[in-house]
Amino acid sequence: MNTSTLIQLALAEDAVFNDLTAIATIPADLQGSACITAKNTGVISGIPVANAVFAAVDEGIRCNWQSADADRVEAGHIVGELNGPVRSLLAAERTALNFLQHLSGIATATRAFSDALQGTDCQIADTRKTTPGFRQLEKQAVIHGGGINHRIDLQSGMLIKENHIEACGSITAAVSACQQNNRNRQSGRSIWIEVECETLDEVAEAVAVHPDIILLDNMDPAMVKKAREVVPASILLEASGNIALDNARAYAETGVNRIAIGAITHSAPALDLSMRIVHTNGNTSCGHRP
Repeated sequence: MNTSTLIQLALAEDAVFNDLTAIATIPADLQGSACITAKNTGVISGIPVANAVFAAVDEGIRCNWQSADADRVEAGHIVGELNGPVRSLLAAERTALNFLQHLSGIATATRAFSDALQGTDCQIADTRKTTPGFRQLEKQAVIHGGGINHRIDLQSGMLIKENHIEACGSITAAVSACQQNNRNRQSGRSIWIEVECETLDEVAEAVAVHPDIILLDNMDPAMVKKAREVVPASILLEASGNIALDNARAYAETGVNRIAIGAITHSAPALDLSMRIVHTNGNTSCGHRP
C-alpha cells in the first residue's frame, strides 16, 4: 500500500482533526516544543513516515530529528525535537509514535539476529508474514536492522512449498513446471525458483533438478549441516522453522547462506518511545541529549 494512503487512513482512524480533549484544554494559538525519547535500547526505523504524519496534520510543525533510520539508540536518547502548535503536536502524537514504535521494533529484533550471526557468512531474511498494508515499511525496517528482504509479493519469485508439491505430484515435477514457466515468459526475464524440503531425501531430489534456492524447513542444525554437504554452492541454501535467537548461530555455523525469520515482522515487540511537551510559547530546548 502507498505510504501516503496508509498515513491518511491512520489519521482518519484516530480522528486527528477533532481532538476534543485538546480543543477543550489548549488555546488554539498556543505554540510549543516536544521531545520524542527512547525508553529502551533499540534501532530506529520509520523517521520519514513519522515526519510525513506530522506534516499531514499541520505543515506548521517543524521536526528536528536527532536520529536516523538504522541508528542504534539507548534509553533516554532524544530521537527528535518538534516545534509547532501544541494542539497539532498532540493530535499527531499517537499516529506518529505507532509507526515509529512498530517499525523500530522490527529493526531492533532484526538487529538482534544479525548481531548473533556476526562473523558468519549467513544473513537474516524476512518473510511475507507482515501486517496487511505495512509490507513495504516493515521490509524496509528489516533492512534498517541489518537483514535482507525475501519476496516482496507472489510475483517476485517462485517459492514451491508443500502444497504446491502435493498438487503437482513431486518436487521434480514442480520445479520443472516453474522452469518451463520461465522459458515461456514473454518478458524474457527469468524469475528465481526456490523449493522447500523437509527431509534429506527431498533435498537430494531438489538438487537433481537444480532450483536457484533450496529451503530447509524445520530441520535441526545437524540435518542442515548434512544438507549443506550435498547441496552445491551454485544453489543458495536457506533454513527456516523453529529458529530463535538462542539457536540462530548454530544454524549459521552449518554453512547455510541465510535464515528466514517470520517473527521479526509478525511478532517483534514495539520499541518503547514517548513524546512529551517540554515547553510552550516558543522555548525549544529539550535539554541534555545523552
